Amino acid sequence: MILSDSRILEEIEKGTIIIEPFKRECLGTNSYDVHLGKYLATYKSRVLDAKAHNEIEHFEIPKDGYILQPGTLYLGVTLEYTETHGHVPFLEGKSSTGRLGIDIHATAGKGDVGFCNTWTLEISVAQPVKVYAGMPIGQLIYFVVEGNIGTMYNTKGNAKYNNKTTRPVESMMWKNKF
Repeated sequence: MILSDSRILEEIEKGTIIIEPFKRECLGTNSYDVHLGKYLATYKSRVLDAKAHNEIEHFEIPKDGYILQPGTLYLGVTLEYTETHGHVPFLEGKSSTGRLGIDIHATAGKGDVGFCNTWTLEISVAQPVKVYAGMPIGQLIYFVVEGNIGTMYNTKGNAKYNNKTTRPVESMMWKNKF
């Protein structure tokens, strides 16, 4: 079951959902619009290795925008910091974003209960498109969880994305044993 706008507001009031900054006009019928933060990043190498720490270079989106190019994976970040303590958050692109040929995540649209951070976006584009810091980029939807939660994400000792950040975070796949 997906939370409605009134249920999202109830959960914010209870403190089980935190969105900072929160703007009432960003609340949809059953979602909350999030915005592109001012930082993007690209990997230093064009060849990535799943067993290696692939380093990224951060840069700030200029005031007059930045043109994303096809064939490059950009890591972006949401302006909004979120916490979700009783629901499963999903981040999806807005239809307006998709109609510009922007995909905001390769596979990582689902958050875990207990995720407390900004969201790193795995951005790719179908054709060159200019983006701006602060533009609407996606929407969060919240699903009800059935059953008790044994371990919240923010309390897991091996959680790889627990450090609070305002910048995109590179893949931590290299921390896995395989």
